[in-house]
Amino acid sequence: MLTTFSHPWKRCWQRLCRGAAGVTAGLLLGASPLVATAQDDHHIQLPQLGDSSSGLVSRARENELGEMWLRMFRSQVRTSSDALLQQYVENSLKSLAEYSPLEDKNLDVVVVNNDTMNAFAVPGGVVGVHTGLFLFAENEDQFASVLAHELAHLSQRHYARSLEAQRNSTIPTLAGMLGALVLAATAGGDAGIAAMTATQAAALDNQLRFSRQNEQEADRVGIETLAKAGLDPQAAGEMFEQMLKATRYYRRPPEFLLTHPVTEKRIADAKLRANRMDKIPLRDSREYHLMRARIRVNAEATPQQAVKRFQAELRGINDNEDAARYGLALAQTAAGKPDTALDTLQPLLDREPDKDAFILARADIDMVRHDYNSATKRLQAAVSQSPKNHALIMGLANAHFKAGNYLAAERILKKHSRVRRKDPAVWYLLAETHGLAGDIVGVHEARAEYYILNGVFDKALQHLRHGVRLAKNDYQTHAILEQRMKDVIKMQEKAKEL
Repeated sequence: MLTTFSHPWKRCWQRLCRGAAGVTAGLLLGASPLVATAQDDHHIQLPQLGDSSSGLVSRARENELGEMWLRMFRSQVRTSSDALLQQYVENSLKSLAEYSPLEDKNLDVVVVNNDTMNAFAVPGGVVGVHTGLFLFAENEDQFASVLAHELAHLSQRHYARSLEAQRNSTIPTLAGMLGALVLAATAGGDAGIAAMTATQAAALDNQLRFSRQNEQEADRVGIETLAKAGLDPQAAGEMFEQMLKATRYYRRPPEFLLTHPVTEKRIADAKLRANRMDKIPLRDSREYHLMRARIRVNAEATPQQAVKRFQAELRGINDNEDAARYGLALAQTAAGKPDTALDTLQPLLDREPDKDAFILARADIDMVRHDYNSATKRLQAAVSQSPKNHALIMGLANAHFKAGNYLAAERILKKHSRVRRKDPAVWYLLAETHGLAGDIVGVHEARAEYYILNGVFDKALQHLRHGVRLAKNDYQTHAILEQRMKDVIKMQEKAKEL
């Protein structure tokens, strides 16, 4: 899902790109501090988390800035609309957060559709994961070790502390973090890498020392979180080794490594720390491998190539046989071979008929066959059993939508939008559904919410004005839309300060 910048984000982004060479582009919290020259800072005018007299930034201010940052990020980056994958990442982070020292465990999770290995955390509880992280992490514990590391940066408030440490030098802003992460998630090439590495080289030595302290602390807290969550603390060292290998076998290192430099010493320290903890029995990480299979299908150039790859894995060596079979069924469905896909998927369904991933895959086969009635019945039964399952709810709404049952899809999505008000994918599909169901006011309201979440305030206001005009005879709706207009105008005014 990608949205184009509008005023004032567009002007802000243009200034940011022009000044990119002067910003230390930290990819993650606690990385090389985000340093802007005085000239660049004057042009960029992004929000500062603090100044030389404010001390540590309040959590409320961090949350406000995190929301603003996320809107701007979404407007330039292609994010995943895979509800099952989104649900998995959210649940993984939620589970880890329960065992972390993070005080505010309400997180905004964004999954970036990009096959590079990266993850990041932003002040205010924003955590992002590139789909490419799944391609590098060989098991769930390794994947979780990266998430635990990011949660550690948030829990220790490294960004706010870096401001305090630098009160007598150039004050960093969110500009560098935004610029680096957008470059990593869009360009993904040498231009973005050059901008980031060039600015890192100019960082002051005392700032780097502070950053290394942050990294060491995040390593320690992250490994402790893994162990408390019942995950293998050795996975952190294993993941670091995976990253180090990537620098040898790939033309350029993963974005993650640009501000999380991995050395033999860091790997040894992680292993030594893990060795002091109780041994954790190896777990079955099949759920992770199922999600990994979904990403690997899309990572192939064509569905046909994905079919060949998973066929070879199913016949030979694989990380998880169920995941290889699942991936093959998804690839065959995408290749337009529903009958073959069903034959492949059926053994999984026979063993676990209530598994959401398998139910959704079976429904996709029905829809490729244009058997929408079977798809909706199957998904409705599943939602009845798991009424809070985001992936199943979105699957059911989508099946009704494709079947032309727009009123049914509309009822589902209106209810779901009240639960997931900050999910752009829900509002996007709801707007489409409202239009085909004949609710024009609803179209404008849903599109406005979608654009608000993506920081495109002028378009949000445009839709709200249309909605207010059309709802003049509906007092309640008219009042709600007018209030929402006032909210957006305030957001827009804050954005103009950037």
